[in-house]
Amino acid sequence: MENFFYSIDVAVFYFFNHTIVNGAFDKFFTIITNVNNWYIAYIILLGISIAKGGRRGRIAAIGVLLLILVTDQFAAKVLKEIFQRIRPCNALPDVRTPLGCNGTFSFPSNHAVNNFAAAFFFYLLFPRLKWALFIAASLVAISRLYVGVHYPSDILGGAIIGSAFGYLFGKAALKIDESLKNYYENKKLKQN
Repeated sequence: MENFFYSIDVAVFYFFNHTIVNGAFDKFFTIITNVNNWYIAYIILLGISIAKGGRRGRIAAIGVLLLILVTDQFAAKVLKEIFQRIRPCNALPDVRTPLGCNGTFSFPSNHAVNNFAAAFFFYLLFPRLKWALFIAASLVAISRLYVGVHYPSDILGGAIIGSAFGYLFGKAALKIDESLKNYYENKKLKQN
């Protein structure tokens, strides 16, 4: 049974890494897979969250920073060391790696963990953004298949793990927001 699932994993991997390859996708996926290309967008979004999001926006900005710190370290330092799955670019023949292949382990994909954690977290706090959040997280996750550094199961596992963390942190942030709202309302009542 394990070989059956692995063969599906490899077939889907090669679909993204070989079958749909073209120049436009090469540019697009190599840009969005590189975290360095997102820092300015992250800073702008955090700034907007803090400046325009009110109390909930400030809670979200602090919460997402803590969330990414936790998920990134947990996936990279704990889960990858437990599973020690070799990356497809190191295990399979003819893998296209436009950005190269490093020697770290494959499961789970940190890109998937972090992006789905942030997407789920922000979805709980700002539900109107759900489509943009999950489309962006999915495209970043797919980019990891396209550039040859993760199997689909690495992405799926990362998305599930990240969503679970995003849910927990999002629920905590909502509880903090509600507590602060009640605190300030009670304070205002006592002043009157």
